[in-house]
Order: sequence, then structure tokens, then C-alpha cells
Amino acid sequence: MTRDITGPPLAGRREWLGLAVLLLPALLASLELTITHLALPAIGRDLGASSTQLLWIVDGYAFLLAGTLVMMGTLGDRIGRRRLLLGGATAFSALSVVAAYAPNPEVLIAVRALLGVAGATLMPSVLALAVALFTEPRQRAQAVGIVIATVSAGTAIGPLVGGWLLEHFWWGAAFLLPIPLMLVLLLVGPATLPEGRSPGGRRLDLPSAVLSIATVLPIVYGLKQVAAAGPDPLAFATIALGLACALVFVRRQRGLADPMIDLRLFASRAFTTATLTLVLGIFVLWGTNYAVAQYLQLVAGLTPLTAGLWTAPSAIGVIVGSLGATRLARRLPPVWIIGGGLLLSATGFGVLATIGPATPLSVLVTGTIIVSAGLGPMMALATDIVVGSAPAERAGAASAIASAAPQLGGGLGIAILGSVITSAYRAGMGGIAGPAGDTLTGAVATAGTLPAAESAALLSTARAAFTAGFEVSALVSAGLTVLLAGTVLLVLGRR
Repeated sequence: MTRDITGPPLAGRREWLGLAVLLLPALLASLELTITHLALPAIGRDLGASSTQLLWIVDGYAFLLAGTLVMMGTLGDRIGRRRLLLGGATAFSALSVVAAYAPNPEVLIAVRALLGVAGATLMPSVLALAVALFTEPRQRAQAVGIVIATVSAGTAIGPLVGGWLLEHFWWGAAFLLPIPLMLVLLLVGPATLPEGRSPGGRRLDLPSAVLSIATVLPIVYGLKQVAAAGPDPLAFATIALGLACALVFVRRQRGLADPMIDLRLFASRAFTTATLTLVLGIFVLWGTNYAVAQYLQLVAGLTPLTAGLWTAPSAIGVIVGSLGATRLARRLPPVWIIGGGLLLSATGFGVLATIGPATPLSVLVTGTIIVSAGLGPMMALATDIVVGSAPAERAGAASAIASAAPQLGGGLGIAILGSVITSAYRAGMGGIAGPAGDTLTGAVATAGTLPAAESAALLSTARAAFTAGFEVSALVSAGLTVLLAGTVLLVLGRR
């Protein structure tokens, strides 16, 4: 590290090498989910997973990741961020092997949940270590920007790499991809990364962590059941349990001198609105990505690799939208850019609401590009508002919430919008029993055992039922983004 006589020391070769190492787990953070989306049809076919189980294979990871993210950030402050990162990478690699060879959906769901806990060690440590490596303000901003860009790039690379793996190997190969990345991290990380322990770090409050998970999972499970199967006493009971845990969690946070989530931050309308924007914006984005991955393989009949090629442009739209927003924010108020981007996304959802079984794929891709380009500014600028609206002494707590909010919103989007599609699919199948009436994956598998005429009739009905649900989810997403744009412009426009 060299020193600038007018300010903090400038980073040298070792620091930039350390940043290159940190990009490996940053890349993995987005690769993991996009690859899993593409693998779901194969998992459903080979393991006989139901529609609910397929959703939980994705949701279990996302919700445990969101629920433990803040806790892992606190743990890193106490035991050292490098130690937490390397320990998490080891656990992630071992669990990935178990997931790749899972014998049934139940085991895969459980392992994916544990992968979410291990994954929660990665991003808080990556960002904290990047800031520790680069103390000069301009270099630090550049380093953090490179990390965020790497995460975005993973959404473009993931479908391509995952598609190639799934075309040449079995679905478990998708879960083995993290292992080479993590091995490089484990070999090079100790020599290039600082420990990064914070003296006098925050106390790790395990009851708060347990309560946060006990709040999210029952509520999501209940909402999924209501969306997929209609009103049910058990579903309402689980929602009530989650709400009760939420009340206990809030009371505990208010009584702690050093809470896991500083609820005082939400007294700021700017902070609350920007956090809600992150939650709902990623809600519609991840929910749509989940549906598109299923559509391309099961309705359009594409191979995983070809499906990955068709999803790549939407990921590029996110990158272009986020990078363009930061430049545009030098000339226009960020609130206008966020609100305008959300309205643009609503237009894209309107395009997706016209999709049918025989719609040209160019229409689908156009809609997803518009959606992602409009949500890109929200991802970049709302995060800045969340952190910037907090007092300096609570910036760390605000950063933790800004990291957890998108994960929670994305998991909810997959769960709820996925359940909406499932409900519409079952209604469109007219009471057909068995796997064909439960999921489109089941219908495709069943059609392969029938005579040509019956197979064609079943596939036609099933694909029409799925696209009907796809259209409903797109309309719901359009309505949410319009309401969110109005809220942002009304509340933050006064800021």
C-alpha cells in the first residue's frame, strides 16, 4: 500500500489482489439463485417434487439468508470478518456437495435452508473487507462499485453457465459450481485479506435471530398456502403465529441497548420508504425471474442453455439501468429517477401480461429488459437513500437493513407470485388429478408417457393454464410498481 501525502494511504497490488479474491463470493451470491431457477424443471422431474416443494427449494435459501444476514454481520464484527468469510465458504462448499446428491425433495429443501445460513456469511464480510482494504475515499468507492457490479454480472453469467451445466450434466452439477470458486478463496484469502475484527463489536443476540426467522417463515408459509389453495384454517394459524413472533421481536429490539435491528431508523420517512422500495422492487423482479425461467423451458420448450441465453439480456438491463442511474443522478433528483424507473418497469410488466403459449420470445425478452432496466435505478439509488438517511453513528445498522431488505423481498416475491401462478395453473387444469394437475413439470413428464394425440392435448391445456397464471402475476407486479412509484414520488419528493 502506497501513501498519498495529502490523505489516506493508497491501495497497492496486494489490496487489489484481495479485492479480486473478494469478487469470488460476490459472484457466487447471484450465481446461486439464477442457476437454481434453471435447474427446477429437472429437479421436479427427477425427484418428483411438487409445486410447493419446488418453491421451497428456492425460498428456503432466500429466507434463511435474509433472516440471518444481520446476525452474521454482527458475528463478523466479533470474531473477525475474514474468519467468518472463510468459515462460511467452507460450510457452503460442503453443503453444496450434499445438495448435489440429495435423494429426495425434503433433503434438498433442508440443505438449501442451511446453504442460506452459510450464504449469509459472504456478502456482509465481502463489503466490510473491501472497505477495510481501501481507505482512500475514491478508491473505496471504486472498490465497492466493482463488488456491486460483480453481483449484477452474476445474474447475466448465471443462466449461461447454469444452462451449459444442465445441458451436459445432471441437475446436481449446478450446485457443485460454487466449490471451485470457494477453493480459490480458501487458498488465497488468508494471505490477501485482513482480519477486519471490530474492537468492542456488537453483542450477538441469538434470541433476536431466532425470532426473526420465526416471524418470516410462518407468515410466508401461510401466504403461500392461501395463494395456492385458498383460505385454510392452518394457513391463517401459521400467519397468526408469525405475527405474534413479530410483536415479540419488536418488543425485544426496543428493550435492548444494542438491538439486532435498530427500529429507531424507521422513524425517518425517507428511510422507511426507501427500504420498502427495495423490498417490493426485488419482490417483483425475483418473482418474475422465477416465472420466466419456468416459461422458457416448460412452455417454449427450450433447453437450459438456450433458456439461459434468452434470460441474459434482462440481466444486462439491470446493469445498464443501475450504472446509468448513478450518472443521471448528478443532474436530476434521485427520487425522480427511481419513480420514473418504476413506472418504466410497470410498462414492461404490461408487455409480459400479454404473453401466451405461442407468443414470440422476442416479446418476452423485450418485456423483461424493460422491467429490469426500470428496476436497476431503484437498486442503486434506494440503497444510497437508506444508508444516507441514517445518522452517522447508525450507518452500520442501516447498511445491514439495506442488505437484508432485497433478500427478504426477493424470497417473498418467489413465494407469493409463484403461488399465484400455481393457483391459476390448478384452476386452469380443471381438476385433473396427479402430477399433471399439480405442476407444469408434472404435466410435461406425464405427456411423455401418453399417445401423441393425448400428449398434445395435455400439453396445450397445461401450457395455457401456466401462461394464464403468468399473466396474472405480471398484472399484480404492474400494479405494485405503479403504487410504489406513486409512494416514492409523494413521500421522498418532499425530502
